[in-house]
Amino acid sequence: MGKLDGKVAIITGGARGMGAAHARLFIQEGAKVVIADILQDEGQALAEELGDNAAFAGLDVTDAENWSTVIELTENTFGPINILVNNAGITMAKSIEEMTEEEYRRIVDINQVSVFLGMKAVVPSMKKTDNGSIVNISSINGLVGGAIGYTDTKFAVRGMTKAAALNLSHYGIRVNSVHPGVIDTPMIHGDAKAQIEEFAKHIPARRIAQPEEISNLVLYLASDDSSYSTGSEFVVDGGITAQ
Repeated sequence: MGKLDGKVAIITGGARGMGAAHARLFIQEGAKVVIADILQDEGQALAEELGDNAAFAGLDVTDAENWSTVIELTENTFGPINILVNNAGITMAKSIEEMTEEEYRRIVDINQVSVFLGMKAVVPSMKKTDNGSIVNISSINGLVGGAIGYTDTKFAVRGMTKAAALNLSHYGIRVNSVHPGVIDTPMIHGDAKAQIEEFAKHIPARRIAQPEEISNLVLYLASDDSSYSTGSEFVVDGGITAQ
């Protein structure tokens, strides 16, 4: 038996990186998964790779109507939703002096407002199951300082998680946040790669994490193994915040 047998999940930002790793593990553990992303080609390819228990849905996480469409598609395809992983997010390597208001608001919309929209949209479906789990992917920058915009929104995700956990507990819906450190995903590649490699030397674990290492924690929170955990932060950072 898999840990997620019979469960239906939506994973945002699921087409690549951590989201794709979560989707692969969820499928292995028996879930039916909707991969929700704006990256249509990558998302459809991943869904085809994962087989009949996976489906792709185009989703702009900042659009409430689009969320409603994805919820409807998920229910029509697989049934009521047990699990939502709010994984989509962006960052920007600019200082507070360099960042424009438009850029800042875009980060807030994608990293913060989308989490509110996703949680709100999925509640009616989860109420049908009496056994819902929402996993919000924050960051260690939801615990300590970092890039402007990114840090702000990741702290907000941490707070929203606690508020939503209190709001939704009487429906049997649990809400927790995951706080990864530096993970080997497309987000850290490119111009910042050399800086990341240098930073990794100072992580107590002496390396950055692979996405699958985060997925194992997300699986725990999505499954009934974590049935008494709600409103909590789960840190997976190789010891960065212990220093």
